[in-house]
Amino acid sequence: MNTLTRFFAALTLAVVTLTAHADLERDIRYLQSRWAEVNYQLEGKTRLAAFAQLSTAADDVTTAYPDRAEGWIWSGIIKSTHAGAKGGLGALTLAKSAKKDLEQALKIDPGALQGSAYTSLGTLYASVPGWPLGFGDSAKAEQLLKQALAANPDGIDSNYFYGDYLLKEKRYNDAKVFFLKAQRAAPRPGRELADAGRQGEIAAALAHIAQQLN
Repeated sequence: MNTLTRFFAALTLAVVTLTAHADLERDIRYLQSRWAEVNYQLEGKTRLAAFAQLSTAADDVTTAYPDRAEGWIWSGIIKSTHAGAKGGLGALTLAKSAKKDLEQALKIDPGALQGSAYTSLGTLYASVPGWPLGFGDSAKAEQLLKQALAANPDGIDSNYFYGDYLLKEKRYNDAKVFFLKAQRAAPRPGRELADAGRQGEIAAALAHIAQQLN
């Protein structure tokens, strides 16, 4: 292979790589924005149907980019949120699928999306029933949520979900600290709807804590 041929081969590879990266970013932006719409703007059967469609779209992303953690993270987030919306024993299949996706993301790149896989996996362990029905484990949940905070100490989600865990454990004063930190988190460009929805959840959690502490 002569020098000119090597040059064009390298250029072609660079263009393909940049195009694939741009396509992945586009797909992740779609999953993020559509998740926020479904989670915060839809209700009832319409919401569940939209989550099912979005889960299929997320599976398409992981199929297209199997070596990129970002797609696996968002697939896990979507399926775990869908499981929470569905509720009951029927949600366990979704929760288990979300767990596999998030574990795959951690195998590929634990630091992807500022450690978001730790946040979502920890929340799953905190929310799912324990053995023999499910894989829920409070100690494992706290371990993962602390890892999420180590990866993203000032993030709105990492602080919110650890606060939510502490709230469920009735550790009200500790929970308040993390909810307040989540409330002060910097806005995320392009994720205005998600931030607004999360801030509403934070406000509701702080109001509940205030009632418990009075």
